[in-house]
Amino acid sequence: MSDMMTTQAGDAGAFRNFDLSRVPTPCFVVDEIAVDRNLSILAEISNRSGAHILSALKAFSMFSLAPLVRQYLGGTCASGIYEARLGREEYGGEVATFCAGYKDADIDEILTLSDHIIFNSPAQKDRFLFKAQAAGVQVGLRINPEHSEGEIPKYDPCAPCSRLGTPASQLTAGALTGVDGLHMHTLCEQGFEPLQRTWDAVEPKLAPFIDQLKWLNFGGGHHITRDDYDRDRLVAFIKAVRAKHNVDVYLEPGEAVALDAGILVGEILDLPTNGMNLAITDISATCHMPDVIEAPYRPALMDEAASGHTYRLGGPSCLAGDVIGDYTWDQPLEIGQRFAFLDQAHYSMVKTNTFNGVPLPTIALWNSETDELKIIKKFGYDDFKDRLS
Repeated sequence: MSDMMTTQAGDAGAFRNFDLSRVPTPCFVVDEIAVDRNLSILAEISNRSGAHILSALKAFSMFSLAPLVRQYLGGTCASGIYEARLGREEYGGEVATFCAGYKDADIDEILTLSDHIIFNSPAQKDRFLFKAQAAGVQVGLRINPEHSEGEIPKYDPCAPCSRLGTPASQLTAGALTGVDGLHMHTLCEQGFEPLQRTWDAVEPKLAPFIDQLKWLNFGGGHHITRDDYDRDRLVAFIKAVRAKHNVDVYLEPGEAVALDAGILVGEILDLPTNGMNLAITDISATCHMPDVIEAPYRPALMDEAASGHTYRLGGPSCLAGDVIGDYTWDQPLEIGQRFAFLDQAHYSMVKTNTFNGVPLPTIALWNSETDELKIIKKFGYDDFKDRLS
């Protein structure tokens, strides 16, 4: 396995026509036309296959676009109490909630917000089964298919000793008492073939139990809206699973909803040298794109040159590792110059933080067809202070 995740960012598309000086920096700019295009593809898959497709809020929860999401998808999947509430209040439709561990203090509210509650272990399921059934909420159990397709071990839910999901080899009749469906989420920004291989590996292990189930949830990580995704095979696969096992099928795409739909615009603050050309920017990997460090990966720079002047870009924070990567321009950089990273609408936006008091990026909504631009949210000192005490 590689120790660095490969970016799946596609072409800049309409963003090449966006004037980066129109927004303050740093700023996420999301193209609602690109989101609409992604959603229409997902809706087509749902219509053709009969699958329930839910939007994963953990990846993209820009709820100002909830009315648009509602037009296309059947609801949301949540990772805990706050996302479940956001899904119920802003998006409507079905809410499927999974959490690796539920708290007694939260379970009653989660059950009022959710249509499906998915447990990580038989023990958690047994602990809250009575309450879930009394609330009329369908019960799911997350499984670990014990088949790895992950590019990076720490992003692979099927890595050895993973805490996510009950190993399929450990399933018993008792473990599935009261369970309406099984959930598996093992992919990350991947095509159809890893899903097929995963199902081929796990289906025999489910054979003794599958007839008692109402649904199967294949989770997220499916890059359905990417140009090279084999959508016809996905449709055929879903139809085959539904017909063979008489179950409903759920998918929970996250990145696919916002793929190539947003950029993060920054500004060059300083141009020091130390063994090479450096550039200090108002975009922080630590605060604004933490997956650059956590995954790690190298985000795609809009219009990067093949050769020319190379700079090591870093953020304004005091963390020595707040480095985005080495990037090349055809002309030397200037202080005050704008630039943008591609495909930043999903995950980057939901993972931002205020370490060092670094300001959070503004959020803007752009329509690439009408050129209308709206500033949806500007963050200030209170957003930093209110997280502290």
